Amino acid sequence: MNGVRCINNMSLYNLIRRPAAMAGLFLASVMLFTSCGSKSYSVPFDVNTTKSAFRFETNNSRSIASSFAENLAVVSGDMTPGEEISFGENSYGSAILVNVDKHEVMYSRNATAQLYPASMTKVLTAVVALENASLDTVLTANDNCVFTAGDVQKIGLKPGDTMTLDQALHLLLIYSANDVAALIAENIGGSIEGFSTMMNAKARELGATNSNFVNPHGLHDEQHYTTAYDMYLIFNEAIKDDTITQIIGMNSYTTSYKNSAGEEVTFSCDTTNRYLKGLVTSPSNVTVVGGKTGTTIAAGACLVQLSRDSAGRNYITCVMKGNNIDVTYSKTNSLLSMIDSN
Repeated sequence: MNGVRCINNMSLYNLIRRPAAMAGLFLASVMLFTSCGSKSYSVPFDVNTTKSAFRFETNNSRSIASSFAENLAVVSGDMTPGEEISFGENSYGSAILVNVDKHEVMYSRNATAQLYPASMTKVLTAVVALENASLDTVLTANDNCVFTAGDVQKIGLKPGDTMTLDQALHLLLIYSANDVAALIAENIGGSIEGFSTMMNAKARELGATNSNFVNPHGLHDEQHYTTAYDMYLIFNEAIKDDTITQIIGMNSYTTSYKNSAGEEVTFSCDTTNRYLKGLVTSPSNVTVVGGKTGTTIAAGACLVQLSRDSAGRNYITCVMKGNNIDVTYSKTNSLLSMIDSN
């Protein structure tokens, strides 16, 4: 028992003969720090006391253990004012609005429902990439980075093509290039599978425990899923990085990378975010900073993004499984309209 010795009845009898104060102190210590006998002792959660399984204090106010979610918003059931549409042409699967600065969930609907994220996945891909490589890291494409399907967003990478991680992140987050996501995974994780393991480890670290990722791009797989709340946790981590925040706010990008012969290949692209394109207008008191879209047949239309009110306060919205793109942006705007301009 790791050096902890049980106390027999005779030892307890001798203790009782000691001064009462000493006996009480010792018996309390025995109950807390040994596992003798068949009973287990714990401190249950009690909302009426500061002594619980979630928090322990001492007389020194500086000796208070911080909880994991101290600087995070916590969702606890649906908060859905007004009429909600869960089926039909204007339906959506889940949504959440979080005041980032106050760590407050202002709205949630089905926020812990496991749904397909599509290309919102690439937010976590960027987080893991930046945590494990520098922006000037040179990435080289292999056969696993070649995507030939006509309906897949891509820049047309070929084996031997090279670019820096900085270039790759711009193409990943602005244009949502799936072959570039594979390029990042192959070079930083050693393989798609290896990088997916890194993604899941990071997700668990962030508390996104209702998610599972099997690729870096979000192309459909039944075992690849997340929740609106988990996307808040992941995106909240992403926007702590100035590089990601700067990239998601760009409406276009042009770069030149090299092919296997060392020749430059120029690629230009526009953002997939309709707010940044000027196709959707946010409420007058809200400025959209940027975010990440995601669309597949199975996932529907998804959008996670950062916005700010007129006082500079930060908000994260996430809408998943919109029946179509218009529904997702309309729902996002209804969430943004809940933000107080004062």
